[in-house]
Amino acid sequence: MVASKLVRLIERHSDALATRLHGKLEESESTRVFAARVPREEVTARESEIYKNLGEWLLTRTEADLAQRYREIGARRYRQQVPLAELVWAIVLAKQNLWEFLNSEALPDGLPEVFGELDLVLMVGNFFDRAIHHAAQGYQEACEQEAVAKIHKASVK
Repeated sequence: MVASKLVRLIERHSDALATRLHGKLEESESTRVFAARVPREEVTARESEIYKNLGEWLLTRTEADLAQRYREIGARRYRQQVPLAELVWAIVLAKQNLWEFLNSEALPDGLPEVFGELDLVLMVGNFFDRAIHHAAQGYQEACEQEAVAKIHKASVK
């Protein structure tokens, strides 16, 4: 199956993909605050882990696993004062980075391979779309918790 070969290719190049993504985050006008406030090591470690274990994330991890992971990321980015739009764009850049890599390294020529690639495209696209949703939820929950804490603190005085 072509999709599994492509996943293995991504997993083998996970560190390079993560490094390349960090460069894109630093270059993008839409992630200026993100790049300034999120340490390079954190970005490359998290993205490398996602790329390195993409097959597991796509095939065996549950929606609850994805929700937990990306809600934590959303909450962390909120605490780092990264604007929500930049968090979302960083995840979009992670997906684009992956497609650019696949287009440059492994574009299949035959029709059977195209169907296998399409299956992977749908699975990966779905993964990143759900990741955006859960990261935004975590961000929003952290924002709401901070607002409640401020109200509670003000009422105690």
